Amino acid sequence: MIIIKSRTELEIMRTAGRLVAGAHALVAENIKAGITTMELNRIVEEYIYRHNAIPSFKGYNGFPASICTSINEQVIHGIPGPIPLKNGDIISVDIGVMYNGYHGDAARTYPVGDVQPGAQRLIEVSQEAFFAGLEYARPGYRLLDISHAIGTYVEKNGYSVVKAFVGHGIGQNMHEDPQIPNYGPPGKGVRLRPGMTLAIEPMINEGTDQVVILDDGWTVVTQDGSLSAHFEHTIAITDDEPIILTEEA
Repeated sequence: MIIIKSRTELEIMRTAGRLVAGAHALVAENIKAGITTMELNRIVEEYIYRHNAIPSFKGYNGFPASICTSINEQVIHGIPGPIPLKNGDIISVDIGVMYNGYHGDAARTYPVGDVQPGAQRLIEVSQEAFFAGLEYARPGYRLLDISHAIGTYVEKNGYSVVKAFVGHGIGQNMHEDPQIPNYGPPGKGVRLRPGMTLAIEPMINEGTDQVVILDDGWTVVTQDGSLSAHFEHTIAITDDEPIILTEEA
Protein backbone atom coordinates (compact mmCIF):
# COMPACT_ATOMS: atom_id res chain seq x y z
CA MET A 1 0.00 0.00 0.00
CA ILE A 2 1.33 3.43 -0.95
CA ILE A 3 0.99 5.92 1.91
CA ILE A 4 0.13 9.51 0.96
CA LYS A 5 1.73 12.00 3.35
CA SER A 6 0.02 15.05 4.80
CA ARG A 7 1.57 18.52 4.78
CA THR A 8 2.54 18.06 8.44
CA GLU A 9 4.22 14.73 7.70
CA LEU A 10 6.12 16.25 4.79
CA GLU A 11 7.44 19.00 7.05
CA ILE A 12 8.78 16.41 9.48
CA MET A 13 10.35 14.49 6.59
CA ARG A 14 11.91 17.76 5.38
CA THR A 15 13.60 18.13 8.77
CA ALA A 16 14.84 14.54 8.61
CA GLY A 17 16.05 15.20 5.08
CA ARG A 18 17.97 18.32 6.08
CA LEU A 19 19.76 16.28 8.73
CA VAL A 20 20.72 13.74 6.05
CA ALA A 21 22.03 16.62 3.93
CA GLY A 22 24.01 17.97 6.86
CA ALA A 23 25.53 14.56 7.49
CA HIS A 24 26.59 14.33 3.84
CA ALA A 25 28.15 17.78 4.08
CA LEU A 26 30.27 16.48 6.97
CA VAL A 27 31.28 13.43 4.93
CA ALA A 28 32.32 15.67 2.03
CA GLU A 29 34.46 17.76 4.39
CA ASN A 30 36.21 14.72 5.82
CA ILE A 31 36.73 12.46 2.78
CA LYS A 32 40.46 12.14 2.19
CA ALA A 33 43.13 9.50 1.76
CA GLY A 34 43.95 7.93 5.13
CA ILE A 35 40.59 8.31 6.83
CA THR A 36 38.80 5.06 7.63
CA THR A 37 35.16 4.35 6.93
CA MET A 38 34.79 3.56 10.64
CA GLU A 39 35.82 7.15 11.38
CA LEU A 40 33.31 8.50 8.85
CA ASN A 41 30.66 6.40 10.56
CA ARG A 42 31.59 7.90 13.95
CA ILE A 43 31.45 11.48 12.61
CA VAL A 44 27.99 10.97 11.09
CA GLU A 45 26.58 9.05 14.05
CA GLU A 46 27.63 11.75 16.51
CA TYR A 47 26.10 14.43 14.27
CA ILE A 48 22.76 12.59 14.05
CA TYR A 49 22.50 12.00 17.80
CA ARG A 50 23.55 15.60 18.52
CA HIS A 51 20.48 16.72 16.54
CA ASN A 52 18.07 14.56 18.54
CA ALA A 53 17.59 12.10 15.71
CA ILE A 54 18.33 8.41 15.16
CA PRO A 55 20.50 6.70 12.51
CA SER A 56 17.95 4.80 10.42
CA PHE A 57 20.36 2.06 9.39
CA LYS A 58 21.85 1.14 12.76
CA GLY A 59 20.38 -2.22 13.74
CA TYR A 60 18.08 -2.28 10.68
CA ASN A 61 17.69 -6.00 9.99
CA GLY A 62 20.89 -6.38 12.00
CA PHE A 63 23.04 -3.88 10.08
CA PRO A 64 25.93 -3.03 12.44
CA ALA A 65 26.62 0.63 11.57
CA SER A 66 24.97 4.02 11.08
CA ILE A 67 26.04 4.54 7.46
CA CYS A 68 26.81 2.32 4.48
CA THR A 69 30.26 2.81 2.93
CA SER A 70 30.84 1.07 -0.41
CA ILE A 71 34.29 1.44 -1.99
CA ASN A 72 35.17 1.04 -5.69
CA GLU A 73 33.55 -2.24 -6.88
CA GLN A 74 31.23 -2.29 -3.87
CA VAL A 75 27.75 -1.26 -4.99
CA ILE A 76 25.77 -0.78 -1.77
CA HIS A 77 25.55 -1.86 1.88
CA GLY A 78 29.29 -1.79 2.59
CA ILE A 79 30.04 -2.02 6.33
CA PRO A 80 32.36 0.65 7.80
CA GLY A 81 35.70 -0.72 8.98
CA PRO A 82 39.33 0.05 9.87
CA ILE A 83 40.90 0.07 6.40
CA PRO A 84 41.93 3.61 5.32
CA LEU A 85 40.76 5.12 2.06
CA LYS A 86 43.37 5.52 -0.67
CA ASN A 87 43.95 8.29 -3.17
CA GLY A 88 42.02 7.38 -6.33
CA ASP A 89 39.29 5.40 -4.57
CA ILE A 90 35.64 6.23 -5.02
CA ILE A 91 33.25 5.63 -2.13
CA SER A 92 29.46 5.55 -2.03
CA VAL A 93 28.08 6.73 1.31
CA ASP A 94 24.43 6.03 2.11
CA ILE A 95 22.88 7.82 5.11
CA GLY A 96 19.45 7.47 6.69
CA VAL A 97 18.04 9.60 9.52
CA MET A 98 14.85 9.13 11.52
CA TYR A 99 13.48 12.30 13.07
CA ASN A 100 10.22 12.38 15.03
CA GLY A 101 9.22 9.01 13.58
CA TYR A 102 9.93 9.75 9.89
CA HIS A 103 12.91 8.85 7.72
CA GLY A 104 15.13 10.61 5.20
CA ASP A 105 17.55 8.68 2.98
CA ALA A 106 20.23 9.82 0.54
CA ALA A 107 23.45 8.49 -1.01
CA ARG A 108 26.39 10.06 -2.81
CA THR A 109 29.52 8.68 -4.43
CA TYR A 110 32.61 10.69 -3.52
CA PRO A 111 36.05 10.77 -5.15
CA VAL A 112 38.99 10.31 -2.79
CA GLY A 113 41.74 12.69 -3.85
CA ASP A 114 42.66 12.43 -7.53
CA VAL A 115 40.56 9.84 -9.36
CA GLN A 116 40.77 8.60 -12.92
CA PRO A 117 38.60 10.48 -15.46
CA GLY A 118 36.53 7.33 -16.05
CA ALA A 119 35.72 7.05 -12.36
CA GLN A 120 34.77 10.72 -12.17
CA ARG A 121 32.47 10.35 -15.17
CA LEU A 122 30.78 7.32 -13.59
CA ILE A 123 30.03 9.43 -10.50
CA GLU A 124 28.66 12.25 -12.66
CA VAL A 125 26.38 9.95 -14.66
CA SER A 126 24.89 8.45 -11.49
CA GLN A 127 23.87 11.95 -10.42
CA GLU A 128 22.69 13.01 -13.86
CA ALA A 129 20.59 9.85 -14.14
CA PHE A 130 18.77 10.75 -10.92
CA PHE A 131 17.85 14.15 -12.34
CA ALA A 132 16.77 12.57 -15.63
CA GLY A 133 14.30 10.48 -13.64
CA LEU A 134 13.24 13.42 -11.47
CA GLU A 135 11.82 15.16 -14.57
CA TYR A 136 9.02 12.58 -14.51
CA ALA A 137 8.30 12.74 -10.77
CA ARG A 138 5.09 14.68 -11.29
CA PRO A 139 1.35 13.99 -11.31
CA GLY A 140 0.20 12.65 -14.65
CA TYR A 141 3.18 10.37 -15.09
CA ARG A 142 3.52 6.76 -13.99
CA LEU A 143 6.18 5.27 -11.74
CA LEU A 144 8.08 3.51 -14.50
CA ASP A 145 8.39 6.73 -16.44
CA ILE A 146 10.98 7.63 -13.78
CA SER A 147 12.59 4.20 -14.10
CA HIS A 148 12.73 4.35 -17.89
CA ALA A 149 14.31 7.80 -17.91
CA ILE A 150 17.04 6.66 -15.50
CA GLY A 151 17.84 3.44 -17.33
CA THR A 152 17.85 5.07 -20.74
CA TYR A 153 20.23 7.82 -19.60
CA VAL A 154 22.63 5.38 -17.96
CA GLU A 155 22.80 3.04 -20.95
CA LYS A 156 23.12 5.94 -23.40
CA ASN A 157 26.28 6.88 -21.53
CA GLY A 158 27.74 3.39 -21.78
CA TYR A 159 27.09 2.10 -18.25
CA SER A 160 24.81 -0.61 -16.87
CA VAL A 161 21.98 -0.30 -14.36
CA VAL A 162 21.92 -2.58 -11.32
CA LYS A 163 18.66 -4.52 -11.58
CA ALA A 164 18.87 -6.60 -8.41
CA PHE A 165 18.23 -3.60 -6.13
CA VAL A 166 15.72 -0.77 -6.39
CA GLY A 167 14.58 2.51 -4.89
CA HIS A 168 11.58 2.63 -2.60
CA GLY A 169 8.83 4.54 -0.92
CA ILE A 170 9.74 6.03 2.44
CA GLY A 171 8.05 7.60 5.44
CA GLN A 172 7.44 6.18 8.90
CA ASN A 173 9.17 3.08 7.55
CA MET A 174 12.54 3.18 5.85
CA HIS A 175 11.20 0.98 3.05
CA GLU A 176 7.60 1.37 1.93
CA ASP A 177 5.69 0.74 -1.28
CA PRO A 178 6.28 1.29 -4.11
CA GLN A 179 9.51 -0.32 -5.27
CA ILE A 180 11.27 1.86 -7.86
CA PRO A 181 13.49 0.01 -10.35
CA ASN A 182 16.05 1.99 -12.33
CA TYR A 183 14.88 0.55 -15.65
CA GLY A 184 11.61 -0.46 -17.26
CA PRO A 185 9.02 0.41 -19.90
CA PRO A 186 7.49 3.90 -19.81
CA GLY A 187 3.78 4.34 -19.18
CA LYS A 188 3.60 1.49 -16.66
CA GLY A 189 3.22 1.36 -12.89
CA VAL A 190 1.10 3.38 -10.49
CA ARG A 191 0.11 6.91 -11.33
CA LEU A 192 2.07 9.47 -9.35
CA ARG A 193 0.06 11.50 -6.84
CA PRO A 194 0.84 14.48 -4.62
CA GLY A 195 1.96 13.34 -1.17
CA MET A 196 3.93 10.31 -2.39
CA THR A 197 7.44 10.23 -0.94
CA LEU A 198 10.06 8.27 -2.84
CA ALA A 199 13.74 7.42 -2.44
CA ILE A 200 15.01 7.39 -6.02
CA GLU A 201 18.48 5.88 -6.27
CA PRO A 202 20.33 5.02 -9.47
CA MET A 203 23.02 2.37 -8.89
CA ILE A 204 25.21 2.05 -11.96
CA ASN A 205 28.24 -0.04 -12.93
CA GLU A 206 31.12 0.48 -15.34
CA GLY A 207 30.80 -3.13 -16.50
CA THR A 208 28.16 -5.82 -16.09
CA ASP A 209 24.94 -5.17 -14.20
CA GLN A 210 25.41 -8.46 -12.33
CA VAL A 211 26.20 -8.25 -8.62
CA VAL A 212 27.16 -10.61 -5.78
CA ILE A 213 26.54 -10.39 -2.03
CA LEU A 214 29.68 -11.09 0.02
CA ASP A 215 29.91 -13.51 2.92
CA ASP A 216 29.19 -10.75 5.46
CA GLY A 217 25.60 -10.92 4.23
CA TRP A 218 25.50 -7.21 3.40
CA THR A 219 28.16 -5.92 1.04
CA VAL A 220 27.08 -6.03 -2.62
CA VAL A 221 29.86 -5.98 -5.24
CA THR A 222 29.98 -6.00 -9.01
CA GLN A 223 30.43 -9.51 -10.36
CA ASP A 224 33.25 -8.46 -12.69
CA GLY A 225 35.06 -6.17 -10.23
CA SER A 226 34.20 -3.00 -12.16
CA LEU A 227 33.54 0.31 -10.41
CA SER A 228 30.06 1.22 -9.19
CA ALA A 229 28.41 4.53 -8.26
CA HIS A 230 25.23 5.35 -6.33
CA PHE A 231 23.21 8.56 -6.09
CA GLU A 232 20.01 8.95 -4.08
CA HIS A 233 17.62 11.59 -2.78
CA THR A 234 14.32 11.36 -0.93
CA ILE A 235 11.71 13.37 -2.85
CA ALA A 236 8.05 14.34 -2.50
CA ILE A 237 5.54 14.47 -5.33
CA THR A 238 3.58 17.74 -5.29
CA ASP A 239 0.91 19.34 -7.45
CA ASP A 240 3.72 20.84 -9.49
CA GLU A 241 7.49 20.23 -9.39
CA PRO A 242 8.87 17.56 -7.06
CA ILE A 243 10.58 18.63 -3.85
CA ILE A 244 13.96 17.14 -2.92
CA LEU A 245 13.68 16.58 0.82
CA THR A 246 17.30 15.56 1.40
CA GLU A 247 19.09 18.70 0.31
CA GLU A 248 20.21 21.61 2.45
CA ALA A 249 17.85 24.56 2.77
